[in-house]
Amino acid sequence: MKLAYDPSHFRDNTNLKDTVDHVARLGYEYLELSPRKDFIWFYEYPKVDKQLIADLKLYCRDAGVKISSVLPVQQWSSPNEEERLAAVRNWKRCIEITSELGVDLMNTEFSGDKSQPVQSEAAFLRSMDELIPLFEKEGIKLNLQAHPNDFIETNIGAIRMIRALDKEWIKLVYSVAHAFYYDDGIGDVEAQLEDAKAILAHVLFADTLNHKAGFGLRYIINPPDANVTIHQHLNIGEGEVNFTALFKKLKEIKFDGIATNSVFAYPDRPDWSNDITLSAMKKGLGIK
Repeated sequence: MKLAYDPSHFRDNTNLKDTVDHVARLGYEYLELSPRKDFIWFYEYPKVDKQLIADLKLYCRDAGVKISSVLPVQQWSSPNEEERLAAVRNWKRCIEITSELGVDLMNTEFSGDKSQPVQSEAAFLRSMDELIPLFEKEGIKLNLQAHPNDFIETNIGAIRMIRALDKEWIKLVYSVAHAFYYDDGIGDVEAQLEDAKAILAHVLFADTLNHKAGFGLRYIINPPDANVTIHQHLNIGEGEVNFTALFKKLKEIKFDGIATNSVFAYPDRPDWSNDITLSAMKKGLGIK
């Protein structure tokens, strides 16, 4: 199993070298290269040249840190064809960058428009038709996650789409912070992992509260019918996910993929946050 860190705590306030060095100091061998404005940002064309790629490889080598995966988020499932084409162009560059970094794995979200799921699915498949040959040419694997507000929000929906793609190198990312979206507020992590076990490759660890709780009044939105989607990425133990059941099930299914600290809530206290969540991850996963 690979223990990795998503350095989103540092994306807006720390340069690339210091980010890599800090990840090493936190005790990780692996870093998940998530979106940051000075490299690959949400929905934009990557702001990266050969020198920056070489610099990042040097920073990682000097710090003793490896990149477990590159995580771009693009609107490749947009029903707006102009937007989708731009996302495919951006994806092609992201794949090139990942290959030049010597990384063989990317993970991402389905994106799209949840109010237009059929049109978004069609757009996603058009994008995959264009990108699958490039993934295969470069020897890069892909892990996909359902995300709140994407055209696929549920665990079983993500599993079915990955099965539909029918590629051995396309697997599932399970984000614990999305557990209450995965089954419409139930949060049955054992059932979700049981459904996913055949294609599960990556687990993102963070806690969250059940947005469906309190008769829908856990979060009071004004006006009440506002179209918003909310969740958290909290330290383990700060939310309502049943981590005892989750860790038990991961052991039962013999999960041996990537386990990533995916807490985003404390850029002002990242070391404190990491002490809590990394300790809980190691204890729950049986890692010394």
